Amino acid sequence: MKSKLDDDIDALFRLPLAEFTSARNTLAARLKKEGRANDGERVKLLSKPSISAWTVNQLYWEHRDEFDELMAAGKRLRPVQTSRTAARVAGMRDSLDARREVLSRLSDLAETLLQDAGHSPTPDTLRRITTTLEALSASSTDGPTPGRLTQDLDPPSFEALASLMGAVGSATKERGEPARMTPSRVKPSSKPLSLAVLPTRQKTTAEDDRKIRQAKIAEAKVSLQDAKKALTAARTKAQSLEAAQKKANGEAKESEKQRREAEKQKREAEERLERATAASEAAARRAQSVATDTEASAKAMDDAKRSVDNATKELESLLRDG
Repeated sequence: MKSKLDDDIDALFRLPLAEFTSARNTLAARLKKEGRANDGERVKLLSKPSISAWTVNQLYWEHRDEFDELMAAGKRLRPVQTSRTAARVAGMRDSLDARREVLSRLSDLAETLLQDAGHSPTPDTLRRITTTLEALSASSTDGPTPGRLTQDLDPPSFEALASLMGAVGSATKERGEPARMTPSRVKPSSKPLSLAVLPTRQKTTAEDDRKIRQAKIAEAKVSLQDAKKALTAARTKAQSLEAAQKKANGEAKESEKQRREAEKQKREAEERLERATAASEAAARRAQSVATDTEASAKAMDDAKRSVDNATKELESLLRDG
């Protein structure tokens, strides 16, 4: 039965990644204040998940049906390592197909989760998510706790793969399919096989089967090494592309900043132009009004001049007549 502390810890791992550290510290401080120092220390030791581990946790909490389907497919694969019947191997092939399908769906869901949370679903991040999901599906019941991962998990070990390959080989013999012969096994002889040499021939066949299996394992190791090299190259390329993407994003961000600044300056210039135009029009109106008043004043002054001239002439006339 889960305790209240387990519920609190589960709640931590369901939070957005950016909130994890502060929420963890708050919970640890509260537990210590309540006199639960050991629980507080346990919480304080919880590491902030990597972005890929956080995404796998969210798949567990938010898409449990698909997650459980993947775990069920992995569980069906494990008995093959100890039981090598044809039926088991046929079931293994079906389980591998089912696991491959649900992994594809979970990868799509992971990409959506990352985008919705404001994170970039880079190829490297999605690869690490898929690898961790595969490792979880291959782990036993005492493996990592789903929903509380803090780091990526390693892919299934080579020993597990070799065990599955051995199961396929054994089941092939049980179905009566002819074994592939190598040149070293072909030994021409003109003598008929007698009962006296039958045990030796059976022993030789078993030894040859062991050598074939060892050769297959060696071949698988080489293939695994090649795959690891390819993975390293792909990881390097993905990291290079991720760095280039970050640089491009930075340049785009700077360009967008400059565009906004230019747009702001343009708006301010347009506003200044509008204010200057309005002031100019107002000044023109005032000038027109003053000109009209000036014209009227000049006319009045002319009228007054004529009045003065007429009055002067009239006065002079009167003075002469007197």
